[in-house]
Amino acid sequence: MPYVIPFKGLKEGDYEFDFKVGDSLFESYSRAEILGGDCTAHIDMHRSETMLEIHASIAGSVVCQCDRCLEDCDVPVSFEGDLLVRFSDRTDDYDGEVMWISPAEDSVDLTQYIYESIVLSLPYRRVHPEGECDPDMLARFGVMSAEEFDRRAAEAENADNCGIGEEAAARLAELKSRMESQSGADEQSES
Repeated sequence: MPYVIPFKGLKEGDYEFDFKVGDSLFESYSRAEILGGDCTAHIDMHRSETMLEIHASIAGSVVCQCDRCLEDCDVPVSFEGDLLVRFSDRTDDYDGEVMWISPAEDSVDLTQYIYESIVLSLPYRRVHPEGECDPDMLARFGVMSAEEFDRRAAEAENADNCGIGEEAAARLAELKSRMESQSGADEQSES
């Protein structure tokens, strides 16, 4: 497994590990949030008798779908975080900050930690830099300028009730009001 640190036999002290994080990691998770990527995970580890103290630095970029035009876009990744790996016969759930493993284990698998760290480092909104979105796709979504939006809003405001006269609009409003009153009365009689 590519993101495993074999610690059995290591003396107490400091160690460094580097992992190449590529498409295979993201393909192993069923979520389509990240389509691929090219990152480096640098791990500084302090080994003691009762635990491993891990500091992770992850840098690179991943490919996500642009929230604006739906095309693939590169999103930079930069993550710094710490993980404690404690040795205990009683193992608790991994919570993202502390991992419990049996003293009989001879390695620690950081796959889940690295993946979650990358996902958590992504910005809320993933878009191309301004002007780099696919113009054809933007045109399909009807993205319009502020001026165009204001013009259309003014046209809608000035429209004569969708092309019907004032008298017909008043009759429709009265009919709607009667229907709502009748619906409310029916609901009360059912109670």
